[in-house]
Amino acid sequence: MRDYGNNPRKQGGRGDRRRFDDTPKKGTDRDLLKLLHSIDGSSYGAYKQAVGEWDYGSFVLYIDRIQADPYAPPSSLRVVTWPDKMGLPEQTFTTGEQQTATADFLVRSLSKALRADKRFSSVSIVSVGQEILERSAASVGPKQVELRIQVSMPARGRTVLGHQAATIFDVELPDALGETFDFLSTHADGYRERLLEHVHTYEDYCALQRALTDNNWTSFIANEAILARKSGISQLPMEDSVPFRSPESLLRTVELPHAGTVRGMAIEPGITLIVGGGYHGKSTVLSAIQRGVYAHVPGDGRELVATLPAAMKIRAADGRPVTKVDVSPFINHLPTGSNTSRFSTQNASGSTSQAASIIEALGARSPLLLIDEDTSATNLMIRDERMRELVVSSQEPITPLIDRIRGLYESDSVSLILVMGGSGAYLDVADRVLQMDSYRCEDVTERAHKIAEENPRERTDIAGFPDLLPRCPTRIKTGGDRQKTKVSGTHSIGIDKQNIDVSDVEQVVEQGQTEAIAWAVRGILQALSDGEKTVADLTEEVEAILEKDGLDALVRFGARKYPAFLARPRAVDIAAALNRYRALEIA
Repeated sequence: MRDYGNNPRKQGGRGDRRRFDDTPKKGTDRDLLKLLHSIDGSSYGAYKQAVGEWDYGSFVLYIDRIQADPYAPPSSLRVVTWPDKMGLPEQTFTTGEQQTATADFLVRSLSKALRADKRFSSVSIVSVGQEILERSAASVGPKQVELRIQVSMPARGRTVLGHQAATIFDVELPDALGETFDFLSTHADGYRERLLEHVHTYEDYCALQRALTDNNWTSFIANEAILARKSGISQLPMEDSVPFRSPESLLRTVELPHAGTVRGMAIEPGITLIVGGGYHGKSTVLSAIQRGVYAHVPGDGRELVATLPAAMKIRAADGRPVTKVDVSPFINHLPTGSNTSRFSTQNASGSTSQAASIIEALGARSPLLLIDEDTSATNLMIRDERMRELVVSSQEPITPLIDRIRGLYESDSVSLILVMGGSGAYLDVADRVLQMDSYRCEDVTERAHKIAEENPRERTDIAGFPDLLPRCPTRIKTGGDRQKTKVSGTHSIGIDKQNIDVSDVEQVVEQGQTEAIAWAVRGILQALSDGEKTVADLTEEVEAILEKDGLDALVRFGARKYPAFLARPRAVDIAAALNRYRALEIA
């Protein structure tokens, strides 16, 4: 293992380590290796003797938990070192933004080091995507740096392989950590440059987010951004794709701290349509906008795409539960006589699910809704003149969005960006119309409005948008003494015997977010709900807790101490998951 600096104990660099750790001191790395060799051939429980603190000089290793047996979840470890020991440039850990970006970079670096060497198959760290997120796997501050990992302690059957374990802790893990933490060596010059680029990219994105608010924009896409992805199952950029260029009418300029003067398309509040032929890039632009609620890593192509943080992608989701949602603006006078101002079902149709998702997004205080007709219920989006004549209003309980969209924006100041390729009805309600032609964006608003005038339709707009009944969840007991919380990818959450399908909550992008959402929902159900706080109140309370104490705060809701694989979710996504909990009770 390379040593990348002087012993920090002589510099007072370890003074604040005790503020986050209460593990008793055990010894040095030599003591740990001696212990592991000595228990070779013992029963698996002998590994528990390794729990504690081990000083490697360049870093301190904390073994917080040893797995119960070889088939249980891996053991939990933390590694602590110090910025001066690493040679971290000061401009990478001074502000909160810099700390988040540097932590993200270190997670990626350690992950890359582990993947590059097959020896590290027993060591794991959280998997990451293209987004720069706050994660529990790493934290960076002016006085210390911490990484959290898991190690599968080796065994033959249930017998300790102590010599093999000693190799992990003497060679494999220290080598990977030394490579990750070394910003001092001569060969680390390029490594420092990549770190600074990562931090600068994140700082520019955060500045661009602030520019949205300052300029009253809902989204911004920089010229030369690469929006197309490698494939439908990959978020990597497509090679040789057409760079984005803003129409002149929407071209705006921002000044960013590192990128300098940036020109691109700014979308102002209101109703924006994205139209065009199939395969010309409509959904690609909308996808970039919906992912613009997060920062992206250098080289992604979407580094300078930003969208209001609480923007919500809305789609139909057949079969989802709906619990006492006021869907009356869109669904009324059902043949069954059901009260649609407090509507519940365990198996919503496409139109009902999408109507409920719109209302729930409003209840979560989202200022921007994103809708693609390809994933929408047709009868909620549009009802043409012929169908209105055939099926009269008294026989049709669904009021389509086309009738409500102007009132929603004008009454509640909720903006919408919609991809439309098959219906021209939205042309005369849109504030602006963008056409994608071979991945090139044109402002065709004037032409679209002229076409609407020359081919008029009977307007069926409904003025205003009604005030919605508040939804206040009550506290419930979920699993008693047999509580179980689990997640699967970004699409499924299990809370005891209840499964929450969040596959239609498209802006959850990492499993770590899904896991954090699971614990947040459990906390809301068991501790925070009181029948008086609305869903938005509760999720914003969780957001305040996370802002103050970080992801470790989810321990109070049952998460394991020192969680390693959590990622920061958005409050609106927590709300979406809560709303999909089948046993939810509303006062």
